Amino acid sequence: MNAPRAWLITYDIADPRRLSRVHRFLKKRAVPVQYSVFLFEGSDAQIGRLMQQIEQLIRPDEDDVRAYQLPQTPQFDTLGRGSLPADSHLLSTRSPVLDGLLRAFHA
Repeated sequence: MNAPRAWLITYDIADPRRLSRVHRFLKKRAVPVQYSVFLFEGSDAQIGRLMQQIEQLIRPDEDDVRAYQLPQTPQFDTLGRGSLPADSHLLSTRSPVLDGLLRAFHA
């Protein structure tokens, strides 16, 4: 329950001001994968707290924020260009799982 896990956080925010607020909030706490998709590593309790904090920034009747727990060995298919230059490298000091996920998302 306290072991760190990889989480994919996605959002669809209706209002531009709230959208910017949520994006800035998550950029400080997670790794951006795409504009509205972030990779977060934390325990069940940590993702719970993060989602509670996000709830204070949104309007649940208009906005949608989701956190998906990723498996230890996820499999990805990607199309199109990544958000980083081809010669860049991402390394995480947190865990090999997060390292692999970052490489897959930015491949």
